[in-house]
Amino acid sequence: MQATQVTGGVPARPADDRYVILGKVSGLFGVQGWVRVHSHTRPIENILRYTPWFLEESGSWRPRELAGGRQHGKGLVARLAGIDDRGLARTLVGAAIAVKRSQLPAAAAGEYYHADLLGMSVVNREGVRLGTVLRIFETGAHDVLVVRGGHEHLIPLVFGVHVLGIDGAAGVIEVDWRADY
Repeated sequence: MQATQVTGGVPARPADDRYVILGKVSGLFGVQGWVRVHSHTRPIENILRYTPWFLEESGSWRPRELAGGRQHGKGLVARLAGIDDRGLARTLVGAAIAVKRSQLPAAAAGEYYHADLLGMSVVNREGVRLGTVLRIFETGAHDVLVVRGGHEHLIPLVFGVHVLGIDGAAGVIEVDWRADY
């Protein structure tokens, strides 16, 4: 999971039982139940530090113990306890991989997890509420907040320029962004 520098404090609002998606099972690897893993963590192998994983199977989250994992080429492969053949592994392809928020290490002072920003209210410097953070995506240059209110705003996650501060306790992000952008 990504942590990024922030000015103005550390969000203090995560619910410990909330699931945070870190990746997904993207394919099969070999015949002994190993799976390919697409990781959203940076570096990608950080996803292998967590166990149990919670896989979204048939609409619900199921805990799965990580029995092994490693980098393979530019990606990752993993083995889950109790999954020892290709047929069983096939049933997991496409499943989201999550951990509970409480499994993540505490963010250092001046840092946050993207997951902690989701659902926060976004207000501009004039006090106009622009909406709520629905998701965050990466562009290569910087991350972008997707904020939906009266309409959708794509606000670059650039501190000191567009993002003025984050009040984690109140669940508010203050931005330098006009309502008509």
